[in-house]
Amino acid sequence: MLKLGSKKDHGIEYKCTIRLLDDNEVLECEFQSYHKGKILLDFVFNKLNLVETDYFALRYVDQNKQRHWLDPNKNILRQIKNLSPILFCFRVKFYPADPLRLQEEITRYQLFLQLRRDLLHGRLYCSQSDAAILAAYTVQAEIGDYDPSKHYGNYISDFKILLKQTPKIEEKIMELHPTLKNHTPLMAETAFLKKASVLDTYGVDPHPVKDHRGSQLYLGLNHTGVLTFQGSRKTHHFRWAEVQKLNYEGKMFIVHLIFAEDARTKKKHTVGFKCPTASACRHLWRCAVEQRLFYTIKPRLENSNKQGVVVTGGSFFSRGSRFRYAGKCEKEVVEESSSILRDPPTVNRVSLKNIGRSTSLPTTPADSDTYDGSRPFFIFSYPQKLHSIFLRLNPFQRPSFTTYVYKSLPD
Repeated sequence: MLKLGSKKDHGIEYKCTIRLLDDNEVLECEFQSYHKGKILLDFVFNKLNLVETDYFALRYVDQNKQRHWLDPNKNILRQIKNLSPILFCFRVKFYPADPLRLQEEITRYQLFLQLRRDLLHGRLYCSQSDAAILAAYTVQAEIGDYDPSKHYGNYISDFKILLKQTPKIEEKIMELHPTLKNHTPLMAETAFLKKASVLDTYGVDPHPVKDHRGSQLYLGLNHTGVLTFQGSRKTHHFRWAEVQKLNYEGKMFIVHLIFAEDARTKKKHTVGFKCPTASACRHLWRCAVEQRLFYTIKPRLENSNKQGVVVTGGSFFSRGSRFRYAGKCEKEVVEESSSILRDPPTVNRVSLKNIGRSTSLPTTPADSDTYDGSRPFFIFSYPQKLHSIFLRLNPFQRPSFTTYVYKSLPD
């Protein structure tokens, strides 16, 4: 790849591959050295016929296997540097707090594909009963009403829906499927979205971190705030209203909190989480800032500054600690969606049986969205009385207490 800024570089066209949410269809796109990320996003939105676009983004993995979101307002080559081959994955970046407020069926279907993917890769983690219900909705949307002349034996085994899909849970899915008679694909998908959106792991992209005691956790971000999980158990939930500031220093991601002790008293607390690398920490910080602003900032006035919100984080010597968020907030997106006047576009649904990996497509870490459920985790349970104290104290001043192994991640 030629050096950026070279006059010879301006006439070169670069080719990239964009993997869509169904993993079966890919798009090939060309761009030039001066193009920004927005041109690739607009290309995908045009191909998918999407107008509610602010929830989606393109993700890539750099040479150090660190994931990034492509910034639509920055030069493509300056972001991906010397990445080869150039591969992006089209994903939901901001999961709507209420999926049913999405105006168009075609947008809800893309969210359904993302959540179906999250369920398959173990990111949308839930109890076996909830997983069976979600899987039953998926099967109903796929094959329609149960028909004993067509659906006999273990017909569920033809579909890969769950990360750990055992015969026992397949039997439960087959019990639920006949109860969904007369549900159209749209009705089944809508029920799936309603069920998925109330789960703790809805919209959570798990980042591996360690707490002050060195215990392995997964930290997630969604419309409700910052969450941490140990194994499959939620251990913390800091709501956005409680988060005063987010910053980082080296490998340490720091959340500054403010809690209302009573009507008159507010107390500040700080919680830190150690990331695997400084690059991973900065990525987590940026994701947290974007998620917080998208769900909490107020809509901008028409005559207000459209350059966005500038956020700083990190120490004085931290590289790249200044970040400008130029996107919209969720309230703006919802308001704009309500004014869509076009006729509802046709939704081309993708069969589960047809989902497969193209052998001609380059394989990179960007393909993996798995919440590593393939290896056993242990869930630690804290005494109930200490749990409230756990949230009120500085993480480096918390009292010592015994943790109990509860159970390993279920199949």
